Amino acid sequence: MSHETEGRLMHVEHEQLYRPWGTVTPAFWGLGHEASQEQAGARIPQVLRGRLTDIAATAAGGRLPDAAWMAYQLDTEVTGEYGPEHLNTVHIREVRAHLAYLAGDRTTSLGWYLHTARLRATIQGPCHPDTEEATRRVYSLWRTVPDADAPALGTEVLGAVTDIHGPDAAVTRRTRKRLQALAASPEVRSIT
Repeated sequence: MSHETEGRLMHVEHEQLYRPWGTVTPAFWGLGHEASQEQAGARIPQVLRGRLTDIAATAAGGRLPDAAWMAYQLDTEVTGEYGPEHLNTVHIREVRAHLAYLAGDRTTSLGWYLHTARLRATIQGPCHPDTEEATRRVYSLWRTVPDADAPALGTEVLGAVTDIHGPDAAVTRRTRKRLQALAASPEVRSIT
C-alpha cells in the first residue's frame, strides 16, 4: 500500500472507516447458533458457499485474474438460477467488488459496491442494517479514490445514497459535503 493511500485511509475526519469487504459473520456463511430465523431463510446454499470459498482461496493464492473469472462464471450461474434481485446474486457481486478492490481497481470496485447497495435497498429495504452498511462501505471506499477521480465518482455515490436513504440522511450529507470540499480544492480544480 502506498504512503499516499495509507495516509488517505488513516484520515477520515473522525468517521468510522468501513472496509470494502464488509463484515463476514457466521450468519453470512449460514453457520453458528447466532443465525436467527430470518437469517436462516437467507442462508447461502452449501454449493454456493463452497464455490465462494474456492474463489477466496484462489485470490489468497495470488491468482486474482483466475478468481475474477471464477466469480464472473458463478455470477452468471447464480443470476440465471435466482434472478438479478436475490441475495445470492448480491453476495457474489460483492465478491466481485472485493476482487476488483484487491486488484487495485477502485473504480470498478466502487461500481460493483454501488450496484449491490442498490440491490440490497430493493431486496431488503433502505433501513435494513445490511443496506445501511453497504452504503457506508460505498462512502468509505469512495474516500480512498484518488482526488482526480473522486468528483465524477462522487456524483454517482451522491445519486445512489440519495435514492436509497433520502436527501437528509447522514451519508448523503457527508457525501455532499465531501463533494463540495473537492470542488473547492485547488488540486482538483487544476485537474479538471
